[in-house]
Amino acid sequence: MKKWLPITAKEVERNGWSKVDVILISGDAYVDHPSFGTAIIGRWIEYLGYKVAIIPQPNWQDDLRDFKKFGTPTLFFGVSAGNMDSMVNHYTAFKRLRSDDAYTPGGKAGFRPDYACIVYSKILKELYPDVPVIIGGVEASMRRLTHYDYWSDSVKPSILIDSNADMLVYGMGEKAIQRVIKELEKGNSISQIDNIPQTAVVKESIISEKYSDYINLPSHEECLKSKINYATAFTIFEEESNKIHPKGLIQKYENKYVVVNPSEPETETYSIDKYYNLPFTRLPHPKYLKRGTIPAWEMIKHSVNIHRGCFGGCSFCAISAHQGKYIQNRSEKSILKELETISQMEDFRGHITDLGGPSANMYKMQGKNLEICIKCKRASCLFPSVCANLSTNHSHLMSLYEKSAKVKGIKKITIGSGIRYDLFLNRPKSENKTNSHDLYLDVILTQHISGRFKVAPEHTQKSVLDKMRKPGIELYENLQSHFGQISHAHHINIQLIPYLISNHPGSDFDDMIEMAIWLKKNNIKPEQVQDFTPTPMTYSTTMYYCGFDPYTKEKITVQKDVEKRKEQQILFFYYKRENRKQITSVLHKYNKMQIGKRLLD
Repeated sequence: MKKWLPITAKEVERNGWSKVDVILISGDAYVDHPSFGTAIIGRWIEYLGYKVAIIPQPNWQDDLRDFKKFGTPTLFFGVSAGNMDSMVNHYTAFKRLRSDDAYTPGGKAGFRPDYACIVYSKILKELYPDVPVIIGGVEASMRRLTHYDYWSDSVKPSILIDSNADMLVYGMGEKAIQRVIKELEKGNSISQIDNIPQTAVVKESIISEKYSDYINLPSHEECLKSKINYATAFTIFEEESNKIHPKGLIQKYENKYVVVNPSEPETETYSIDKYYNLPFTRLPHPKYLKRGTIPAWEMIKHSVNIHRGCFGGCSFCAISAHQGKYIQNRSEKSILKELETISQMEDFRGHITDLGGPSANMYKMQGKNLEICIKCKRASCLFPSVCANLSTNHSHLMSLYEKSAKVKGIKKITIGSGIRYDLFLNRPKSENKTNSHDLYLDVILTQHISGRFKVAPEHTQKSVLDKMRKPGIELYENLQSHFGQISHAHHINIQLIPYLISNHPGSDFDDMIEMAIWLKKNNIKPEQVQDFTPTPMTYSTTMYYCGFDPYTKEKITVQKDVEKRKEQQILFFYYKRENRKQITSVLHKYNKMQIGKRLLD
């Protein structure tokens, strides 16, 4: 019988352990599933032969007993805010406190602090000053250098500085953690381990010969003084993040230096297979049974992640800077094995809710000539146009769908991850048949979509889409046409649902009116929309903070006033009678009634 990693002192005692080697602390509840970062890192360290315990959602406001329950680990504490940045988890785009938390039993809010990595790490350094603290996960990863923090409206230094942690592991950290453990086992202190790929550390001084290939960014103080310096630091960071062989980065903070070592080379398929083949129970820890289900787990419990990374390069997204731009694939054998495991679960009724990843349809896609990729530093392989060197072959994915559908016990497979339609629409006719472009859309719509086909054009105006690094709305309209033809031919009843964003940098009130008019013209009535949230260290956030494009220095429209942001967003809901009076008032306010009549008539 599979066992959970221990989260209580009694479980540690039952295991017969006198000491724990690694203690992981997370802002999420413990779900032993490969979609949860703490679970996959914990299982990997266990696989390497070490004793691992987890402290999920510790109480940081009492006598700190949760942090003390396992005593001192022999190797280190690993700290993560959870699968999300804690501030995104806590607050809406309008900075309102959320009333729920999808990563907590019963969906209840209030079980993690703001800036969780910093809070947890500082507590540990006070309680156990001599024990290494290593921070990781998306919150640490996307705050590894000077960054703009939307919630405090301030420029903050590397999270390493604020947290007092000894080391930061960014991105998907299995290889880095393995290397760290190996060095600690040799007897090296954490301060001596300063050159491991995909880690960041703080140094009191820099030996120029050792870091001769590293790039010196504008210092934190220089970024505070000048938005041009801040923009320069960001563009270097983004360009290096998108290279196969990036350089290390150094950023000075007062009398210290934050050193970010280059990322690991692309992870091989056999290594990723190892990570996903670990003995997960795939269930929340039984301690939570009386507290209610965990919404985030309910959503993905019968889904399978087939790859890591994304080459889409959307301006507002952190995936490429966290997981990497280049696709790292699992083997069909590993994926099918996981599907077989799911099919034998007690609560499985035959429906796989996703075969996907950061994007649904990038499986086994890469450059045709990797030598060209090595020289490339483009943020996106799809924008401003699809790279001529990119293979957009969907046949590997089609084969995977076919084999997955044959697994005993599986009755239906739906695709829940976002589909990049620019990978198969408007491609040269010579490529369509070879790369299964037309067939892919047909198969997806007729076999793998249930009720709603959700895609993300994000906006309708070219000037805004360019800043988002997204294709023109004409491509979505092309998809709309194909969708209608396939739905009619096969007599399927599916809705096409576009995801849209309001208040993205570059979008003004006129752009929002035009988008609302486009929605009305196409009889699209959004039920839920997303307002742009500036998350740390993305291109969009840099534009939001600076007020100009960091690459071109071109000034752009940025709306920071919350009430004016709400005025833009309400235009999405033009069709609701209760909004008509408010929309009319806003149109009058900006002298836009003439064009606004097209929206209200």
